Amino acid sequence: MGETEAALRRTPLHAVHRRMGAKMVDFGGWDMPVQYSGVLEEHHTVRQRVAVFDVSHMGEIEVKGPEALKLVEHVTTNAASKLKNGQAQYSGLLYEHGGFVDDILVHKVDDQDYFICVNASNQDKDYEHIAANNNFDATVENAGPRYAQIAIQGPRAIETLQKLTSVPLAPIRYYHFVDGTVSGTPARIARTGYTGEDGFEIYVHPAEATRIWDEILEAGAEFGIKPAGLGARNTLRLESKMALYGHEIGASITPWEADLGWIVKLDKGDFIGRDALVKQKEQGVTRKLVGFEMKGRGIGRDGYEVYVDGEPAGWVTSGGPAPTLNKNIGLCYLPTSLAEVGRTIHVMVRGQGVEAVTIPTPFYKRAK
Repeated sequence: MGETEAALRRTPLHAVHRRMGAKMVDFGGWDMPVQYSGVLEEHHTVRQRVAVFDVSHMGEIEVKGPEALKLVEHVTTNAASKLKNGQAQYSGLLYEHGGFVDDILVHKVDDQDYFICVNASNQDKDYEHIAANNNFDATVENAGPRYAQIAIQGPRAIETLQKLTSVPLAPIRYYHFVDGTVSGTPARIARTGYTGEDGFEIYVHPAEATRIWDEILEAGAEFGIKPAGLGARNTLRLESKMALYGHEIGASITPWEADLGWIVKLDKGDFIGRDALVKQKEQGVTRKLVGFEMKGRGIGRDGYEVYVDGEPAGWVTSGGPAPTLNKNIGLCYLPTSLAEVGRTIHVMVRGQGVEAVTIPTPFYKRAK
């Protein structure tokens, strides 16, 4: 084993992925499975049946105490005060200048207990950001080591997971969660995900992760369940236009630019980054995130330049095949004046401008 591989962080399911012959990659400092049977097969399995993902590399931060809500409201963009017990919301952590520290999921356990799921490579930074702004009667814990997280995603997810829990899953609404048991061990069961399909993300003790993973595969066998890796996770979230930190969002990008204005509640009172967002909204946004479909031969990959009328105009944030749609798609930033649907653009692929056209997003939306 080389020094680089030895230095990578491992989830509690690392040995399982090796045992199952997964192709492993360095993902944000973690040794993670990118695919098992193949990205295309895993992608279609999620859309049509059910798949299971190891997302234990994601971070968990717990904010507790009499003023937990005040702290969460201060550091996040969305209105956590509107959450009911057992409800989750997508939100943002911002710097004072309005750029993203991270995008997060805030879960309200009760009035004095908030559970925040954060991106893998950002968990230490996010914890430090929240803790540094904790001028409230609240405690902040970087709780990731106490949790393994497993995602069961796809139209047969509910039937698969229901075999392993006495918690009635059907009544759990999208972006809600229940604390119960899975396979006889305490679990937080959230109806959330990063694929655009119905499904659940469960949080369990790391020591139980391998057993539960195996039992999920056994429970889903009759539905054709497969383990899926980061490759399919990326094509699935791209089709559904779900932002990826370091691509669609980052420290230099604001929610207005990223088409995430819906997670910003300016009327909730002060929060970190609010003044900058108010100012930018008054002045007008100069660039916007738009979707495109490749018309010429080629794939617009992350970081490729985008030209409009022969002039450099923006860049691709994410791009690749959309297996469900059988076309090549992507997201890119363009000047606001050029960011309307139906515009012809050219993506620079290996030095050649390949024709594409801007189209509405999300590219894919599941039938309810």
